[in-house]
Parts: sequence; structure tokens; C-alpha cells
Amino acid sequence: MKEAEIKRLLAANLLCVFSIILTTTVPAFFLDSFSVLGTHLTWLCICSVSISALNIVLCLVLKPNPSPKRSSFAHKISRFLKCCIYFFMSCILFHVIIVLYGAPLIESVTETFLFAVLLSTFTTLHCLCMLGPNIQAWIRVFSKNGAMSIWDNSLQITTMCSILGAWFGAFPIPLDWDRPWQVWPISCSLGATFGYMAGLIIAPLWIHWNQKQLTYKSR
Repeated sequence: MKEAEIKRLLAANLLCVFSIILTTTVPAFFLDSFSVLGTHLTWLCICSVSISALNIVLCLVLKPNPSPKRSSFAHKISRFLKCCIYFFMSCILFHVIIVLYGAPLIESVTETFLFAVLLSTFTTLHCLCMLGPNIQAWIRVFSKNGAMSIWDNSLQITTMCSILGAWFGAFPIPLDWDRPWQVWPISCSLGATFGYMAGLIIAPLWIHWNQKQLTYKSR
């Protein structure tokens, strides 16, 4: 395992962390009364769009899982459309799961859906950038000993941290503290965001510390 590849992963992940921090501060210079809590839906949109754009750019620049075959323009268009469909289906699926876990069914539909978009951005979009619309590759990566590169390991860690963060973020909602961040879905989205950021930082450090034990199958 090359140390340079771990450094590339660390640099890409730190760039994502820095971009999330910027989404909490930069919009305040252009939008009146902007704040993560006060205008939470606006922040959800900005954060989702920013992370999506950055992940796509990083995928195109770093090419973590390059394909050995050159694809035609028509194939690239078909792949792009499949990715869009998968991402939209992921948003719908997360929305349904969130409702099944207790989110309001009729009220706060916009809030729930934007939270689902944020979760899809942290998880599904990351998978699409790394693996493409290949369900078999997704199953392989998230199965036991299925990682074939450090990028796969990072994908596993960031995805699980994002979902766990969202789950832990739901714990304070029913408590009678009457805090502004207890309004749906602020604590959950913040939990998912902190979980995603934690995963981005933990992944390269964990890989560096365990690189002697990590072995990867050939593709």
C-alpha cells in the first residue's frame, strides 16, 4: 500500500470537511439572517449541493477506481442518467425509512425530504462517485472483507458514520429541553453531518494505523 495514496485520501477528505465548515459561514455574507439553526432548510440545500459538487470534482480529478476500459460517450451519458436515477431513488428510500422511524408523515414533508437528500449526499452519492451505478460493487464493498482499496475502506467508514450520526442525532428530539436545535430535523441532520465529518477524518487515520494488516484482493 502506497503512503502517497493515503495522503491523497486524507487531502480529499479534509477538503470535504473544510467545505462543510464553509457552508456554515460563507452564505451569511450573501443571505440576510442566515444561520444553520435559524435557516436550517437553506443550509441543508447549500450543504447538499456543495458536497455533491465537490465529491464529483474529486472523483473526476483523483479517479480512485479507474476503469481499465475506455467507454464511449453514449455509455458515459447512460451511466450519468443511471446515477441520477439511483440518487433520486435513494432520496425516496431514505425519506420512507425516516418516516417509518417516526418522522411526521404529513407535516414537515419538505424538512424530511431535504434531510433524506442530505443523507443520500453523504452516503449514496459517495458510492456513485466511487463505484458508479453498479449494485454488485456496492454489495461487495459493504460485505465482509469486500474492500479492494483504501477508497473502499474510506467509503465504508464514512457511510456508517453518517448513518450512525443521524441515528444518534434523533435521541434529543423527544426531550423537553425546548432548545431550538431540537426542532425536526435539525439534530438529526447535524448528527449526520458530524458523523460524516468524523468518518472523513477517521478513515485515513485508521487505514494508516492498520495498513500492515490490510490486504486487498485483485480486481
